[in-house]
Amino acid sequence: MRDKFLLWGAIVLVVSWAVAFLIKADWWIPVLCTIIYAVGVYNVTQSKHAILRNFPVLGYFRYFFEDISPEMQQYFIERETDGKPFPRNQRSAVYRRSKNLSDTVPFGTQLEVNHRKYEGIKHSIYAKSPSEELPRVWVGGEQCTQPYHASLFNISAMSFGALSDRAQISLNRGAKKGNFYHNTGEGGISPHHLEGGDLCWQIGTGYFGCRDEEGKFNPDLFVKYSTLPNVKMIEIKLSQGAKPGHGGVLPGVKNTPEIAKIRHVTPGMTIISPPSHSAFSNAAGLLKFVEQLRELSGGKPVGFKLCIGDTKEFEDICVQMNVLKIYPDFITIDGAEGGTGAAPPEFSDGVGMPLEPALIFVNKTLNNYNVRKKLRVIASGKVLTSLDILRAVAMGADMCNNARGFMFSLGCIQALRCNTNNCPTGVATQDKMLIKGLDVTDKSERVYHFHKNTLHTCNELIAAAGRSSYEEVDASMFMRGDEFDHLADLYFPDILGNVRQKARP
Repeated sequence: MRDKFLLWGAIVLVVSWAVAFLIKADWWIPVLCTIIYAVGVYNVTQSKHAILRNFPVLGYFRYFFEDISPEMQQYFIERETDGKPFPRNQRSAVYRRSKNLSDTVPFGTQLEVNHRKYEGIKHSIYAKSPSEELPRVWVGGEQCTQPYHASLFNISAMSFGALSDRAQISLNRGAKKGNFYHNTGEGGISPHHLEGGDLCWQIGTGYFGCRDEEGKFNPDLFVKYSTLPNVKMIEIKLSQGAKPGHGGVLPGVKNTPEIAKIRHVTPGMTIISPPSHSAFSNAAGLLKFVEQLRELSGGKPVGFKLCIGDTKEFEDICVQMNVLKIYPDFITIDGAEGGTGAAPPEFSDGVGMPLEPALIFVNKTLNNYNVRKKLRVIASGKVLTSLDILRAVAMGADMCNNARGFMFSLGCIQALRCNTNNCPTGVATQDKMLIKGLDVTDKSERVYHFHKNTLHTCNELIAAAGRSSYEEVDASMFMRGDEFDHLADLYFPDILGNVRQKARP
């Protein structure tokens, strides 16, 4: 193709210019041919892109279709139930609830209800009327002097930098109206977080917002922000489900001067947080850091977030709780299915424990060491629907956090461009032109309605199961498809077994 392009391109170029000189008109045609031929010659001589070298002009179509492949996949290929990370039916439910529209669906389920992975709730023939009051949970143990009455469902960690300023303002205003908290993410507290909504301030390994010039923890800066009235809880981030063992990543294109000033870093540079904390290096150090932050903040609830990996390390933390008599006020468990704006694929796909087994393990371990009643467990990691929330509660969680669901409520279309600064909806970008498309007044209302309608559906599901409160939610409420398989195996005769017996000589 390369040789043919050079030969026939040169012929077309000569003919187009000759014709243009003869008829003395339509000069744009030979000019356009010259530009295309010049681009092709350049591509033939460059060595970075094999496709363009072999197909000097047509190769650009490959990159064009690759660029729009997520949209092509969503709009023309994927079915309602097979999109990733979230299928279209779940995204549509969030959109409808955030717009306060009817979230009903016609004609019945599209799920494979006889599949082993099917999960459902055992309803009761003595169903109750759902409560209109949205559930809340007290956070703060015996060592906390400023306990917080949190919603069951809250906004998970998303930094200013990963998300735009208007996205953060919309989330915070929605949280204020709905009376639930907004986790700042590890990027520090920005002015866009201070719209009146309750905050859970996340302290990551980079200590953004409370770091000194060497990148280590600065107690004075921590006191300055932790004592703000909006800050209700402080969360120490040990690891994130989407990239456990790997520091947070802020691409340089998103690191604007404003964000760099908030984080106390150099603008324009890609910022990768350290993989672990410099303030401590073991379980005892972690708990002493929890105690220090609680004292510096004036007694506010302090906890930590992690994705479970080496289970012995978590057991060691539990041991040290009883040895030191220092107990966190909450532990946030993130699953390996959790989301992120930027992570190496091997970390997203192959590191960390999924949320459900992690919750079961954590709940059982805390009970084994007699510390479960002293703290709250928060589930974070693809907890999007009301069914997800109740499943997490049944597995041992007291509360739930969610990030991508609230992004959908802001208008996110799962374009999968969070790490490129080209988010088409203005949610996960710092491009001013794209951000202008996000209307704060409208989106904050959608955040509020998504939270409210999701929890209302939770109340309806509990009532349908014949339960009166969230304290009655447990694993016995649920049924799974593998149970149906087992039942079918017991019911149907083993025909193949009979055939094998008859085939023997």
